[in-house]
Formats: sequence, C-alpha cells, structure tokens
Amino acid sequence: MPASEAIVDCAVYRGGHRLRGKFSHSAALEEVREQGTGFAWVGLHEPDEGQMAAIAETYGLHELAVEDAVHAHQRPKLERYDDLLFVVLRTVKYVEHDLRIPSEIVETGEIMIFMGPDFVVTVRHGDHTHLSGVRKDLEANPEQLEFGPSAVLHAIADHVVDSYLGAANALEQDVDEMEEAVFSPGGDVPIDGLYQLKREIVELRRSVKPLATPLQSLSRGAAGSIPKEVRRYLRDVSDHHATVSERITEFDETISALVDTASAKIAIRQSTDMRKISAWVAIAAVPTMIAGIYGMNFDNMPELHWTYGYPLVVGFVALVCGGLFFTFRRNHWL
Repeated sequence: MPASEAIVDCAVYRGGHRLRGKFSHSAALEEVREQGTGFAWVGLHEPDEGQMAAIAETYGLHELAVEDAVHAHQRPKLERYDDLLFVVLRTVKYVEHDLRIPSEIVETGEIMIFMGPDFVVTVRHGDHTHLSGVRKDLEANPEQLEFGPSAVLHAIADHVVDSYLGAANALEQDVDEMEEAVFSPGGDVPIDGLYQLKREIVELRRSVKPLATPLQSLSRGAAGSIPKEVRRYLRDVSDHHATVSERITEFDETISALVDTASAKIAIRQSTDMRKISAWVAIAAVPTMIAGIYGMNFDNMPELHWTYGYPLVVGFVALVCGGLFFTFRRNHWL
C-alpha cells in the first residue's frame, strides 16, 4: 500500500502557523526546503515496511530506527543519528474494569518520534495513542510552535507523561480498594484481584520508568540543538515523570505488602478451619469408637443384657462429646 494510507495528518508550519492546503509527505518537505523556513510534521499510524521505507527515503531516516518504528515493542529510549533524533515513548491508558473479574487494567502503546532540523515524523502504535489533540493545542499556540520540531517533541512528551499521571490516579483508587478489601474483617480475600493488579503495575512500571534517562538527556541539551526555552519545558516534564515513577514504586510496594498480608490471612483462615475440622473429628470419634466396640458381636460383653445398658452408653457418649465440645469451645477451636 502507498505511504499515504498510513498518514493520519501531514502539514507544514511556518512562523508558528499551519500553512493552508494539503501536502503529501514529499511535498511538505519540498515546501520547507525550497523556502528555507518552517518545518514539516508527518503523522503515521502503524505503517508497514513498504510505507515506512517510502517515508524513510524522503526524510533520510536511519534504517535501524526505521526497523524499530515498524516492528514496535521497544523500550522508551533516545538515539541520535547525526542530526536526527529518534525517541521512543510508551503510552498507557487506564481501562475501566471490575477487580473481581480478570481483565486488562492498563493498555499500552507506543509513539516513535523522528526529529530533524526541519521535520518531525511521528509513528503511533495502538488505538489510544491519538495525537490530534496535541497537534490542535500546538496550532492554537503559535508562540510555542515557533520553536520548531523541538516544540512538537516537548508537546508529545508532555502529553504522554500526563497520561501516566491519569493512569496513576486511577490505579491509586484500585490500590485503596484492594487495601480496604484485604483488611476488612470477615470478607473474602481478593487474592486473584491482587495478583492481577500487581501484574498491571509491573507493566506500567516497565512502560514509565525507562523514560527517565531520555527525558533527562533532552532537558540537559545532551541530545542536540534543542532551544533553551524548550529544555526548560522538558525539565518540567521530567519532574512530572519523576513524580509518577515514585508513585508507581509506592503502588508496587503496597501491593506486594498486601499480597503478603492476604497470603498470611488465608493461611490463618485455613489453620482455623483445620482446627475446627479436627475438633469435630475428635468429637465424632467417641461414638464411632464405642459403636465399633459394641458392634463386634461377642456374646459376653459388659452390660449387653442389662436393661439400662443402652441408655447408659448413650449418656456416656453424650457426656464425653459434650465435654469435648465445651473444651474445644473454651480454647476457641469451635
């Protein structure tokens, strides 16, 4: 399929404003380089190898970065190829769910950014990674857009980290709900829900934490010629990211503690159940033993032909069983 099938939006920006008209990916770059000002922004959604190869040929993208952009499943990272920056961001989306039913809690995707001196190419993987809102907000802020491709890089990074904050806020409610369930007396221990939440927090941590190093490199200017003003904004994004990372670490530690607590609670409950079962078995053993003795069918047995023999035996059994019952009850076995 042609590259245009994977292009969601393609535009040329000059002086902080979007130029009128529609551009193909090649026409957009040609317009920028003919005039010597502005930059092109091409947005792609899950391109295949042929589509990405056409974009790479026009914009001079490195083949290794192109391969990563097509196949996805990358960790957050920052790579530099001469004057080209390649940034991978993992996106997350909180999914409404019922913790009592196994389901996905956090949905992940990816955004790859190729940033050159006069262009930005963004590649999205996932259904929740839309950048139309980011583009719209930037187009409403010409002062920011005047900083060029680095302004787009900052806006996307800020959007992604904001989504981390939203997911963390929603997960905090789940963690609080689980904490209340674990420590509620008499309720069922939601061990399956705990393991599910633990798994999703681990996935969230893998998506969020590795982004710290790329953001620090970008904010310190180690990645190339990013304007000082944009680096200041990127430092703010890095601070927000650090806050999210700390909260995720807290969630992980809390859930681990809750898993240990729930396991201990289950073990105590099983021990209590076994004590009750053992107590009832001990009580039931008394009539079983006596019935077994008198069921041996010997002719000469004590009290076998005595008128009060049967009620005496029944009374003895009841007395012993009652004594055992009250003894176990006093020791909290029953």
